[in-house]
Amino acid sequence: MSAVSVIGRGITSFGKKDESIKSMLIKACREALIEAGRPKVDAVFVGNFASGALANQEILGSVLANELGLGRIPALKVEGACASGGLAFRQAYQLVKAGEYKTVLVAGAEKMTGMDTETVTKAINLAMDNDSNEGASGLTFPGFFGVLANRYMYEYGAEKKHLAMVALKNRQYAISNPIAQFRKETSLYEIMNARPITDPLGLFDCSPISDGAAAVVIQQGENGVEILSSGQASGTPLMQEAEDLLHIPATYESAKRAYEAAGLEPKDIDVVELHDCFSMTEIIAIEELGFFEKGKGWEAIEQGLTKHGGIIPVNTSGGLLSKGHPIGATGIAQIIQIVDQLNGHACNQVGNARIGLAQNLGGTGAYSTVHILRRKGA
Repeated sequence: MSAVSVIGRGITSFGKKDESIKSMLIKACREALIEAGRPKVDAVFVGNFASGALANQEILGSVLANELGLGRIPALKVEGACASGGLAFRQAYQLVKAGEYKTVLVAGAEKMTGMDTETVTKAINLAMDNDSNEGASGLTFPGFFGVLANRYMYEYGAEKKHLAMVALKNRQYAISNPIAQFRKETSLYEIMNARPITDPLGLFDCSPISDGAAAVVIQQGENGVEILSSGQASGTPLMQEAEDLLHIPATYESAKRAYEAAGLEPKDIDVVELHDCFSMTEIIAIEELGFFEKGKGWEAIEQGLTKHGGIIPVNTSGGLLSKGHPIGATGIAQIIQIVDQLNGHACNQVGNARIGLAQNLGGTGAYSTVHILRRKGA
């Protein structure tokens, strides 16, 4: 089994865009292919959650292969809720590493702003187990993570201001990211007094509805940023089946598998992009990924340990909260930020970053992928 590297990347801006999902995908893919030196592509994998419901377009793999003139190569769409991009990347990586393909184009996209709020909300809620009493009761993602936030504050003494500090940190990073959806300065006061969504989460604590696309080219060899490992795990989509509301097993297990496969530990990681669909999710994730003890994540946030100069800079892109969250594109966009960090030309560059980690979550913990990458020659 050979080394596998990311040799090209392309990404659109995130936010409300007057473009089709096809147009955004083609733009990101062309940029990635040009940066990779226009290699012969053996297969196409596209991460996407709801292009049929939200963009009136399926068969994204075939559409891309045809529009890019790649020939009659294998192409497919991968769906795993918000982890669709990470899952597409993992499948491509495994097949390249196994020798099935030499070069694969991996893309992700979502067009979410073209429909009314009710339609978008219904589509997003398809990522929950709706054939259950939780579905019948109308449980939503803000509702689920609001429950987690209340429970976390009760158990460990955190406060609403610690959620706001996550949102503020990520907004401050997004200001320097040219593709980010939200680049306007804000304050802790504004975040804490924003329109409530579900107690204790306010507007800034929730990732936005976004459009956007991202793409990478991966290839056998060591000609780019090397993919050291890939971990994946799943978990129950039902709150009532969770043994511990403050433990997301899929995140923990996917990280464990990725660390073991890479022969690394959390202390070896220099920069992280993780799935902050809500501010509370970031606090739980930094614990599940092993960077801080359980119940201590809020203290790390308060002490600035997840920023430049701390123990581990987290979501230097601005994260889902401020960079934006076009669902299918998110996992690939996380990989791109890590690749840029390891290549030394990212927004909010971390000094001497050698090893980076990207974690992509689907649903309320139904899926999680973790990828660990290393700078070329490191």
